[in-house]
Amino acid sequence: MKAIYLFGLFFLTTIFGYTQNTISLNECYEGLKTNYPLVKQRAILEQQKEVELSAIRAKTLPQLNLNAQATYQSDVTEVPLPNTGIEPLNNDQYRATLTANQLIFNGGKIKASQGLQNIITDRKQQEVEVNVYQLKQRVNQLYFSILLIDEQRALLKIREQQLNSKLNEVKSGIKNGVLLPTSDKVIETELLKIFQQNQEAINNRSKLIASISSLTGLPISVETGFQKPLLSINAGSELNRPELGLYGLQKEEIQQQQNILSKSSVPELNGFATGGYGNPGLNMLENDFTSYYIVGLKLNWNVFDWKNNKKQRQALDYSKELISNQEEVFKLNTNTALNEQLKEIETLESSIEIDEQLIDLQQEVVNTSESQLKNGIITTSEYITELTKLYEAENLFNQHKTQLELAKANYNTLKGDSK
Repeated sequence: MKAIYLFGLFFLTTIFGYTQNTISLNECYEGLKTNYPLVKQRAILEQQKEVELSAIRAKTLPQLNLNAQATYQSDVTEVPLPNTGIEPLNNDQYRATLTANQLIFNGGKIKASQGLQNIITDRKQQEVEVNVYQLKQRVNQLYFSILLIDEQRALLKIREQQLNSKLNEVKSGIKNGVLLPTSDKVIETELLKIFQQNQEAINNRSKLIASISSLTGLPISVETGFQKPLLSINAGSELNRPELGLYGLQKEEIQQQQNILSKSSVPELNGFATGGYGNPGLNMLENDFTSYYIVGLKLNWNVFDWKNNKKQRQALDYSKELISNQEEVFKLNTNTALNEQLKEIETLESSIEIDEQLIDLQQEVVNTSESQLKNGIITTSEYITELTKLYEAENLFNQHKTQLELAKANYNTLKGDSK
């Protein structure tokens, strides 16, 4: 019976493999990374970074300022000496200036600001990676639930074939007076139950496929075959979760903020040139419209800030310590979850060994019951009871096998080993 069951599974798998499109667990992972709506943020973040960097680079270009004003003054400056020939200024005065400022030196603050913007974008990109990665366990659950339903349907198909074959024998026994007249009804009832279970499985599979298709963005149909992954785990490898990269980038961002703060105490040197036209010009004694210009250098240096800069950098040190603590907590919780997952894997492997023994023993009982049914020693109901026990043992065996692969997939996902 077990050989027939395994042959049936192989036959169904072969048929599905050649007549239907198939999909693998890794393809679902790739679909999640490529098509989930959240990943669209990656392109947006890159565009945002280019705009921010462009705005920072613009600070190195000459800055132009245009000013114009017209005023009327109630009093003006006069030379208090008679007969000098110097006319007093007009009460109405006009001035228009165009000033160009060029940054010459600021201690590398522009370059540091560009570095900070790159790190901020990398950190936001990593946040997207973390959020998408956390959906992998949901993909695992859906994928292996579909595999479990496929196993169940294959088992139901084999059981249906067995019962149909037995139904013909029972009808022959009833005709020959060996079995009770209602013996065939018991088998027909079981066949109807199998039909009901198969329909429920089909409906559940459709729901699961719709969910995994929505998550991965892949066009998965009910005809799609799901490949059984051959998974292994590496208990000795280090954690490779994207969250660890995020913690690193968060600390790098804070370090760069401290770097910018340290440069804020460096003097800033600017060159400037101003061209103007007005009445009066630079010569306040010339009462006429004239053009003029001024060129020069300007130095800004905040010599004393009451240790404000130092305090801000100390506050950022505490922020780095908080992130390090969060990273430590994450590693502890993840390693605890990995140990629990390893225990579950060991338990399932032990259960599978017992399942195989139970199937062999129950198969012997079914063989004996089948012989007794042919000879009219037991009723059809008693035979069906033993056959049902065999089905339940085989079904539990399939559940444990699928749960084992799911546990391995979840272990790899927790550790960061899943692709």
